[in-house]
Amino acid sequence: STGAVKMQPKAEELKFVTKNDGYVYIHPSSVNYQTRHFESPYLVYHEKIKTSRVFIRDCSMVSVYPLVLLGGGQVHMQLQKGAFVISLDDGWIQFVAASHQVAELVKELRCELDQLLQDKIKNPSMDLCMCPRGSRIIGMIVKLVTTQ
Repeated sequence: STGAVKMQPKAEELKFVTKNDGYVYIHPSSVNYQTRHFESPYLVYHEKIKTSRVFIRDCSMVSVYPLVLLGGGQVHMQLQKGAFVISLDDGWIQFVAASHQVAELVKELRCELDQLLQDKIKNPSMDLCMCPRGSRIIGMIVKLVTTQ
């Protein structure tokens, strides 16, 4: 009846920020070009091109936990203004954790996953689902990602 309703941005107005290029836009040929709202503000992309401006193609939205668990770089945790912050990529990407315990658990799960993947690289025939440690780590990640 009264007041303003926030409008979703037009496809050509939707932009994202990258560490190296600043603002980037979804390319008009991308399947996600007409998507005007993403549940998570993070995208992964396969290709980046520059024409009239910098565009990304072959992109998919990524939720916070998969990004923290599988994203590049080390995971760090610090206290900032009373909040526990998990950071990636030397602090460029930051998330506020619900509590110190949640931040520690996520950081430890990432360390365990990294070690499990290193073990798999050293021993390619290792079945991660059959070894007790691998099975527990994978089960916890699946539960975390599917219930977030």
